[in-house]
Amino acid sequence: MGKRKTPGVNASSSADIAFMLLLFFLMTSSMDTDQGLPRRLPQPVPKDQKTDTEVDIKKRNLLVVLVSSTNQIMCGGELTDIKQLKDKVKEFIDNPYNDAHLPEKTEVDVPYFGKTMVTKNHVISLQNDRGTSYQAYIDVQNELARAYTELRDDISKKKFGKAFVDLDEDQQKAVQQIYPQKISEAEPKNYGGEN
Repeated sequence: MGKRKTPGVNASSSADIAFMLLLFFLMTSSMDTDQGLPRRLPQPVPKDQKTDTEVDIKKRNLLVVLVSSTNQIMCGGELTDIKQLKDKVKEFIDNPYNDAHLPEKTEVDVPYFGKTMVTKNHVISLQNDRGTSYQAYIDVQNELARAYTELRDDISKKKFGKAFVDLDEDQQKAVQQIYPQKISEAEPKNYGGEN
């Protein structure tokens, strides 16, 4: 009985086999996607430890947005749903009717726009409690950023006929002068001041 020849292994399919094995392990491996990055929120500033970043701000120019330990949002001292936050913040930044309880408006000479009334001294103070979840804090940050984005987009479309991101650098700087982003994580020293 003659020895049977073993057929040679077809090396051309090795790459295909390696690729299929890689796919198999990628699809069957469990990855802990819920954990995310081990970041910690900024600690609340103790009342007796004041920092150099604190500033005196007139009460009307300050909006405190607090994310509590139970992830509830207080905006200007009122319990606020995350869905309402953006519009409340937009009204605060813009002060469209020059309300005496909203940020004071100052006349600024803005390129392309000329003399424009701007709430350039407004500040949004974003604060958190020790038990605030990271996700709740990020969600609030996103809503604050959206408020500025929408205001800038609205005025960009009215003036230039396109969204803020599509403007050239000089046009963007002009729009940023009208709606300067003022979000602070430092606790203001004085909530009172003058109205």
